[in-house]
Amino acid sequence: MFNALWHSLPLWAQDGAIALALLAPALLQAPLILRGYRLGPLLRGLLRRHAGLSLVFILLIATSVAIGAAITAQERALRQGSARAADKFDLIVAAPGSEITAMLAAVYLQPSALPLIDGETFAEIAATEQVALAAPIAFGDSWQGAPIVGSTAEFVTHLAETLAEGRLFESTEEAVVGAGVPLEIGARFTPAHGHGVADAAEAHDVAYEVVGRMPRTGSPWDKALIVPVEAVWGVHGLADGHGPDWDGTLGPPFDPSRFPGTPAVLIRASSLWANYALQRAFTTERTMAFFPGNVLSRLHAIMGDLRQILSVVALLTQVLVTAAVLAGLMMLTRLLARRLALLRALGAPRRFIFALTWSFAGSLILAGTALGLLLGLIAARILSGMITARTDVLVTAHLGWPELHLVAGFVSLTLSLALIPAALTIRRPVIADLRL
Repeated sequence: MFNALWHSLPLWAQDGAIALALLAPALLQAPLILRGYRLGPLLRGLLRRHAGLSLVFILLIATSVAIGAAITAQERALRQGSARAADKFDLIVAAPGSEITAMLAAVYLQPSALPLIDGETFAEIAATEQVALAAPIAFGDSWQGAPIVGSTAEFVTHLAETLAEGRLFESTEEAVVGAGVPLEIGARFTPAHGHGVADAAEAHDVAYEVVGRMPRTGSPWDKALIVPVEAVWGVHGLADGHGPDWDGTLGPPFDPSRFPGTPAVLIRASSLWANYALQRAFTTERTMAFFPGNVLSRLHAIMGDLRQILSVVALLTQVLVTAAVLAGLMMLTRLLARRLALLRALGAPRRFIFALTWSFAGSLILAGTALGLLLGLIAARILSGMITARTDVLVTAHLGWPELHLVAGFVSLTLSLALIPAALTIRRPVIADLRL
């Protein structure tokens, strides 16, 4: 019955319940320990008196929390960003080989040497029932390191239903660029041979005019320049994919005998269920059909293993920091021993001394934890920016329930450990401490 009730709760309720359960030890300790006392003025005085040492402990705790929070937040942001970048690529068909290599080339535009799908095979794919779109994806050229990709106007429309500026290309000398390409509408550029080469030496004797710009997608296609696939073939001295009586109209249908080949084909099925039938149909001796989402799931599983390793490292770091904090609290109570002994000599109850010592430690722990969450978020955002600049995949890190669970468990553990120095303090001999 409990399991059924638990699974019936929304995810936010489950996460909130877990966080409360992790915080329960701390939430139960505080009212029991502090009941009946107003420690504020005295506690603030102790913190001011030992501000330097307190700051050291706060920074130590903050570093530990920041490491754990940054690791989990960054890993989740990377998974979400890579999945979002592949949203428009339901089914990819390529020549047999590595699915990961083909996905990195077709979806994330990473330079790769892929074998080509010939004209007859492409014609079979395009003519298959339930195939609503079969768009060739051809690479090989670049402009200032940005990839130039040959495809069709339908492919551009699939990536971006509405252009941010301009129109689709209508001739082999026109191009549509991504949102991050520093070219204005009407600008012209000359392609260079080589994909992923910032300073390609061999420039082609042709220029394209930018006639359209796609909206930002948060994917490597924001830095891509898309031209008609006929232009890519023509620049390399290949057939244009059409018969002798071609009237210049771009895109399909293509003539199989004059189709030079393409490294990959994007498939959009007419219905969701048809994707699986098409994937089976196009997995043959000549072709390899795969869902980028499935390949990403396998990569994310590997990343998940890496995350577990890093999480263990972060946990060990927190354990060491917790041990250091416990040792440090012992030292702090030694420094506070004379003042606490004076309070006891003036008649302060043992429970008051216990509550004051525990509150002093708890203040350092809570302040360090709050600062650690802030530092973890900043660190994750900085790493996200570096990854986005490196891969062109939009990665945005934010703190979520996993980080809150981590912090809740850390707070409860350290506050429970703070009971030890507080208990030892009230057992110290008053007279000996007054002589310190």
